[in-house]
Amino acid sequence: MASTASAEKYPIDEKPQVEASEQRDGTGSIESGDQAEWRHGVDAQHEHRILRKLDVHLLPFVSLLYLLSFLDRSNIGNARVAGMATDLHLVGLQYNIAAAVFFLLYCAAEIPSNILLKLLRPSRWIPSIMVSWGIVMTLMCLVNSFTGLVIARIFLGLTEAGLFPGVTFYLSLWYKRSEQSRRVAIFFSAATVAGSFGGILAYGIEKLDGRAGLHGWQWIFLLEGILTVLVAVVAYWYMHDYPSTATFLTQSERDFVVERLKHDSTDLATHYDKKFVFQALTDWKCWMQVVIYLGVLIPVYAFSLFIPTIINELGYRASDAQLLSTPPYIAGCFFTVLIGIYSDKLKLRGPIVIGCATVAIIGYAILYATPHTRPGQSYAGTVIAACGVFPSIAVVLAWTGGNAGGDIKRGVSLAMTIGIANLGGICSSFIYRSKDAPRFYIGHGTVIGCLLLAIISSSVAMFTYHRLNKQKEEQCLREGIDHSHAPKFRDMGDASPLFRYTI
Repeated sequence: MASTASAEKYPIDEKPQVEASEQRDGTGSIESGDQAEWRHGVDAQHEHRILRKLDVHLLPFVSLLYLLSFLDRSNIGNARVAGMATDLHLVGLQYNIAAAVFFLLYCAAEIPSNILLKLLRPSRWIPSIMVSWGIVMTLMCLVNSFTGLVIARIFLGLTEAGLFPGVTFYLSLWYKRSEQSRRVAIFFSAATVAGSFGGILAYGIEKLDGRAGLHGWQWIFLLEGILTVLVAVVAYWYMHDYPSTATFLTQSERDFVVERLKHDSTDLATHYDKKFVFQALTDWKCWMQVVIYLGVLIPVYAFSLFIPTIINELGYRASDAQLLSTPPYIAGCFFTVLIGIYSDKLKLRGPIVIGCATVAIIGYAILYATPHTRPGQSYAGTVIAACGVFPSIAVVLAWTGGNAGGDIKRGVSLAMTIGIANLGGICSSFIYRSKDAPRFYIGHGTVIGCLLLAIISSSVAMFTYHRLNKQKEEQCLREGIDHSHAPKFRDMGDASPLFRYTI
């Protein structure tokens, strides 16, 4: 009742007027005194209630979509343990090649996909690509050779390409920069749930081996593909496009959300123009975020593709390895959400990434150094590694999206980061070789090197953003620039003197 009364007392278009003085909103943006009072004072409860409403209507469903996406791209690891490699007569690096080709068209299609998402309706584009990859996934149960598997994986990568960068961009159109890390963390935690759920599901589906003339691994592809198609059909009617058209919000609530996003972006451009695409492609800071993401993504993909194999090689039976791949994912899921929340609360990105990468290095160091005769200790290393690699993904993406000014530049920057860094998935597919079992020195060593790359590049980014923020603050003081001048810098993106980078 208090929040409602507050909203009635101060409608959206009649904000309380107080003396204008510049304040920081916690994300680095400059806001005038009346805007700060509007945010932090009388309407704070009203704002919190609307945020909860957004969370309830958006996060569970997009998390489900990504759960299915990650399940479908990584179930090849479960299928391998379930006998796919034997039935398809895969030898040498053929499994690694089949895992790697997924990323060829997956990376190439992500930037065009995010542009199309902005030009078209998200509620049409995202479900459409889901139907496409669900059909491909379902038909993968029919492959009977290495060549067929490779072709299927190529098309799976093409059709899945738009989901992850698309939903990450989609969330940035609903939430302020200081609110995105925990939401991306909740969304990305679906990957860890998919990992844990995938192991249990594969264990159960394997029991269908021989039914309808299909092997257990074929049933994994068939059932998980059909599930994706069914959820995609529901998504056509359930997904909402933008805050300004959300039917679950009242008109005053829609105005409220649109207005707060406008202030958070210092009124930067939201329309499409090819110059905003080039702003992202020619900004070296965007490429620096690609390097950071590459450093944490290679370990994540390597973990997802090979964790059943790694556990199997520790001496556990194949069926037990499917089940034992679940606890590391559960631990990773818990810390992904927890760290995402605290990253927003502390308004920090770089230090969080460095901390997560350090924890992951400890886990992989245990795997690297522990003798094969101590499988329990090695297994503990997989759990520690999961607690470090998975949480870093959401924080890096929130960092990338939050430091790109304007809708189009943000969408292209996120697609660049996710798309180009996903080429690292090719590397992930080859670093764990069968002949290196059970210690996998090359695989563990490569992952540790990638995590060190993430630490070094994050340190460079933090120094750069701090230096640029100081320069902008000095410019604003020197030239008397405040929020009232925002329209003048509308097309400048994060180069606007009013924009502040998150560190």
